[in-house]
Amino acid sequence: MKKYKKIILFLLKFLGSYGIMVFLYVAFLNATQESENQFVCDPITQKVAEQTVDLLQFFKVKSFTDQSLGELSFRLFVEDKFVARIVEGCNSMSVMILFIAFIISFSSNFKVTTVYILAGSFVIYIINVFRIAFIAFIMYQFPAYSNFLHQIIFPLIIYGTTFLLWVIWINYFLPKYQK
Repeated sequence: MKKYKKIILFLLKFLGSYGIMVFLYVAFLNATQESENQFVCDPITQKVAEQTVDLLQFFKVKSFTDQSLGELSFRLFVEDKFVARIVEGCNSMSVMILFIAFIISFSSNFKVTTVYILAGSFVIYIINVFRIAFIAFIMYQFPAYSNFLHQIIFPLIIYGTTFLLWVIWINYFLPKYQK
């Protein structure tokens, strides 16, 4: 049993923190989005949609979003052409929850862990807004590649970033504080 203590502790910390965060996030979604009388997305998805438009407009790309009337999503338009839907799954919260649970599982010094969680979550959020803007623009330019972009490139960017952050945590921060 002593032989598996670290593995068991890792799994307990991961599953416990992941479960708590998912529970809190689902409660947040239930409290902030509406789909009975009129569709209203949660504030995080709304903010991601707004910041995606801001980023596209920064690069002089005419764009806008509007709340879909038939589902929980924002419709994203580039140059007045509908290119994508931004749904709750696009807001990067589920990826951040996974990232945070992993960091907590390999937690070290409280201050270092907290700072890394905040910095890593910020990086994931920013990368996410950039990837939505980038892929929306490419989908506008090359609509034939939309499936490839959404199914391969889209996840590769966000999960690749998360994986890189985990590798940095394990190789550069964890060994210094876990002695």
